[in-house]
Amino acid sequence: MTGHHLTYHEPVLLQECIEALDIKPDGVYVDVTFGGGGHARAILAQLGPQGSLVAFDRDADARRNAPDDPRFTLIASDFRWIAKHLRFLNKIPVDGLLADLGVSSHQFDTAGRGFSFRFDAPLDMRMNQRAKRTAADLVNSLDERALTELLRNYGEVYQPHKVARQLVQARGKKRIGTTGELVDLLKPLARRGEEHGFLAQVFQALRIAVNDELGSLEHLLRVSAEVVKPGGRLVVMSYHSLEDRLVKNWMKTGDLQGREEKDVFGNSLRPFKPTQSKAVQPSDAEQLKNPRSRSARLRTAVRQ
Repeated sequence: MTGHHLTYHEPVLLQECIEALDIKPDGVYVDVTFGGGGHARAILAQLGPQGSLVAFDRDADARRNAPDDPRFTLIASDFRWIAKHLRFLNKIPVDGLLADLGVSSHQFDTAGRGFSFRFDAPLDMRMNQRAKRTAADLVNSLDERALTELLRNYGEVYQPHKVARQLVQARGKKRIGTTGELVDLLKPLARRGEEHGFLAQVFQALRIAVNDELGSLEHLLRVSAEVVKPGGRLVVMSYHSLEDRLVKNWMKTGDLQGREEKDVFGNSLRPFKPTQSKAVQPSDAEQLKNPRSRSARLRTAVRQ
């Protein structure tokens, strides 16, 4: 990797995300998942001198990618605290909010962070390196039942109880400290020819738990109604059915469980209205070019 500029891949559904935001040149926008800055640069390209963009990323590595632009502010924080930070900057309400959930390609490709099973590294997976709990802490301390639930709920892992039992038995002899050790323990449990997908699910489950990704998303969705102005856009891309379900429920009903609330006249009390009934998915061409985009689902709603 040369110098300070990190290499990041083209963001998934980039054009579709930018179109969904319906950018006004003098508007205020928030990109809550700065990552490689691909979306941020595309948003800035459509903003005039009066426009502004605030981005969030809890990963300190993201700073090296921040564009040097007076219209741009990067906040090193979990996006669950978005309302507090935007209030401090006097930027509420905004014209559009974009969230591209999941892990940036850069995080996957940085061996030492432990996000990927392609490298042998400490079993870490923290997006915020100042956070206390690592993936190794979870794997070595949760009881068998809690591990089974984590693998089932966050990874939709095949036979999660078997995986949990294997981990509990192994750590009884020796602490599991690296991605390589974890992979060696798990490989025998995968169905033949499905090792890659199986490992990906286990690693995803641990990553979501370590970073409380669903908790952050729930916070974000709940405050989005006070952050986005009427007529403004909420644009969310998820890569996992649990995330997508929360987003879909929130946009359709204003409730994370999908229970519709109505006023005394029978009108829906939801704060947002989805712009289309189905999520947008990447084209076959994009999926071929970038296999990581396969599971992406893009949903957009307008603040009522």
